[in-house]
Amino acid sequence: MQRSALILFGSLFLSGALLAQSPPPTFTKDVAPILQKNCQTCHRPGEGGPFPLLTYDQTRPMAPSIKRVVQQKTMPPWFADPQYGHFANDRSLSAKEISTLVAWANAGAPEGDPKDIPAPVEFLEGWNIPKPDVIFQLPRPFQIPASGVVEYQYVIVPTGFTEDKWVQMAEARPTNRPMVHHIIAYVREPGSSYFKDQKPGVFFEAPPSKADEKTDTSALPSDFLIGYAPGQPAEILDPGQAKLIKAGSDLVLEVHYMPMGTATTDQTKVGLVFAKQPPKERVLTLSAVNGTFKIPPGDPNYRVDASFEVATDLKLAGLHPHMHTRGKDFEYRIVYPDGRTETILRVPKYNWRWQLWYNLAEPLVLPKGTKIECIAHFDNSADNPENPDPSKTVIWGQQSWDEMMVGFFNLVFDAKTPAKALFPDHKDHADIAQN
Repeated sequence: MQRSALILFGSLFLSGALLAQSPPPTFTKDVAPILQKNCQTCHRPGEGGPFPLLTYDQTRPMAPSIKRVVQQKTMPPWFADPQYGHFANDRSLSAKEISTLVAWANAGAPEGDPKDIPAPVEFLEGWNIPKPDVIFQLPRPFQIPASGVVEYQYVIVPTGFTEDKWVQMAEARPTNRPMVHHIIAYVREPGSSYFKDQKPGVFFEAPPSKADEKTDTSALPSDFLIGYAPGQPAEILDPGQAKLIKAGSDLVLEVHYMPMGTATTDQTKVGLVFAKQPPKERVLTLSAVNGTFKIPPGDPNYRVDASFEVATDLKLAGLHPHMHTRGKDFEYRIVYPDGRTETILRVPKYNWRWQLWYNLAEPLVLPKGTKIECIAHFDNSADNPENPDPSKTVIWGQQSWDEMMVGFFNLVFDAKTPAKALFPDHKDHADIAQN
């Protein structure tokens, strides 16, 4: 027994010693694959990352910062509670990937054998989608002042489409990324009353909301085509799925500029890739919205609810919570017609600087009568470092010092089903796509 114990102890000691002497991770063999998979979409020229991470020479000086942000789990940005839902675009690092990056930084960021480097990822310069079939752009550069407040800018861009178009991929891109807080491209169908009196091709601001406190100022257009914000990906739908732009439609581009000390310009553009054949399923981006809230001064945990009831059988494919600086947390719950309730996304620490989509790993079937419930909390206290004024009662508004409570989602349904069938009869959907 003693001899067996000594042999076992010796084996364990030898294994531990060999493990301790194992070579550290290298950039070429261990780090580069992680960067390609999780980081380079943003950290490359022309994208949102503040520095590229494509080569060893670019990455080595950033090793201490990489170690810090992966240990803090602030990079890559991903805020979903892992207890709820599974997501196809989950960009969070595994424990093994984090330990590899930390060990590499601790070892002095060795390069390794150049032969081990994986083939570089081929990105299309200027786009995260294939070469667009059509590109729409602001009619002229918008002059962004060095300081002050710039109200949301809108431009109506006629598509010129003489036949219905099915869009499988779409991307909105600013030409001056640091100055653009967000972009949204809406589809305005023929006959819509949305900005019906505005001329196309010119910049304009939305009319101010009425002062009547009973008026809900949060009404959003129903046909959200594509958006841009830091962290928001291009819309790339599965084969057989597409969004519809009907013949004669316009695009309404909404751009929010944030002056940063230097007068400059931007000429935002939107690229579309059409489906190669008529799709079997249509995708429509809708939302549950609450614009009647009044967040009291100093309240650290103010709750706001919104919901949307589906009026036909369909599938839920993606989720996108939206709030501003006082946003604290956000949750999506599904309430089925039989009373069952399921939490499908919980964002316990909402970060307004990263506007992420959460695409379900498998679309969720929603029977007719199912409710999509959204529950959000806001921190209007002095303890919130992002809070511009904790003494203020906060209501719905466009600027970041105001607030919004919007739960966007992507619904998938038979392409032959008219969009109006998605809405309960008691809903007012005068500006919703009718076909």
